[in-house]
Amino acid sequence: MTLLRLVFSALLPFAAGYFMSYLLRAVNAVVAPDLVKDLGLTPGELGLLTAAYLGAFALFQLPLGVLLDRYGPRKVQAGLLSVAAAGCVGFAFAPDFLGLFAARAVIGLGFSAGLMASYKSSATWVPAERRSLANTAIMSMGALGVVVATEPTEWLVGLIGWRNAFLVFAGLILLAAGLILAAAPRKDTLTTPAPLKQQFGQMIAIMKTPLFWRIAPLLGLTSGVQIGIQTLWAGPWLRDVMGFSREQVAHHLLFMAVAFMVGILSVGVIADRLARRGIGPMQVMLGFNLLYFMAQAVIVLRVEGLMFPAWLFVAAFGQVAVLAFPWFAAHIGKEVAGRANATINFTMFVAAFASQYLVGLIIGLFPASGTGYSPQGYSWAIGIFLAAQLLAYGWYLAASPHRKIVETRA
Repeated sequence: MTLLRLVFSALLPFAAGYFMSYLLRAVNAVVAPDLVKDLGLTPGELGLLTAAYLGAFALFQLPLGVLLDRYGPRKVQAGLLSVAAAGCVGFAFAPDFLGLFAARAVIGLGFSAGLMASYKSSATWVPAERRSLANTAIMSMGALGVVVATEPTEWLVGLIGWRNAFLVFAGLILLAAGLILAAAPRKDTLTTPAPLKQQFGQMIAIMKTPLFWRIAPLLGLTSGVQIGIQTLWAGPWLRDVMGFSREQVAHHLLFMAVAFMVGILSVGVIADRLARRGIGPMQVMLGFNLLYFMAQAVIVLRVEGLMFPAWLFVAAFGQVAVLAFPWFAAHIGKEVAGRANATINFTMFVAAFASQYLVGLIIGLFPASGTGYSPQGYSWAIGIFLAAQLLAYGWYLAASPHRKIVETRA
């Protein structure tokens, strides 16, 4: 497959689906004031409603890995995107909190293959030495989705209302599904799949390996916390801690989304260059993790003059765990790459769900401020999850060198 055909058939169509996945994941950071106004939500309810996406997303990761390896990313992604479109329609017409919660969960289920289908296609068609760059390029499309979820979405909601905006999103998602069916390679499974029982057994074997338990807490917490906080709580934080208006919040969320896109692309380029000098992706990831932790500490301590730059660092480097996906899949085996990636992605979205919901619960324990929620509540909530990430980082560094991976292909 030529480079141009590779980009336009095996990568770009799936990146379009991931673009919509991240747009819908982050959209509540902008429409939250409308949801709170229309339904009178508490911080905990807002967190739970938004996290319904992440909860359904996480629960489907393990069977998703089997489906991707068995049926290929083209069929699986196109089918699930149709489910996400139906969820958007349900969200647009939902009359109450329970209806919104159920529809939001359906949206999350429909987008559960957004990144993993892209990674599966990358693992199938892209040479191993270039996968870190390919995967970060795909993730940058997700970052573009975050960009669209800020000021452009604020403009759209102001023009037609949040319910009609979700109908527009449903149409765009169906277009992405059609692009995948039309352009992606038909033959995207490498071998005849094993029986389903054996495939699930192989996934359980992956999750029992020492390497999984060494790396999953670090990858899950670092990426999951960034997803949980940036896609909901960054907006209210800018309002309540920095005193921004709704328009200013959307504007600064746009800056964060651009930082995410530029940051993840830069990380991919840096890792690609350093790999030629013998520096592996895990070393690059661990270095960027330190910058990410320091930025979170600035936010927790509310250091005057550095808080918003710190948010830019959180956005730029919160997803450097992407570097570990091809590294982990390479250790497990190419033919089970979908399941290997799904096990890690599962831990990320469990952490994302927990952080998005629990941050709201913690904030709700503190008296409200004049503009919204307590700044002290934000510091405690984000600080608790920063401590958990630091423990996971220490666990990874302290763990003994991983032993040979158990055989998962038998």
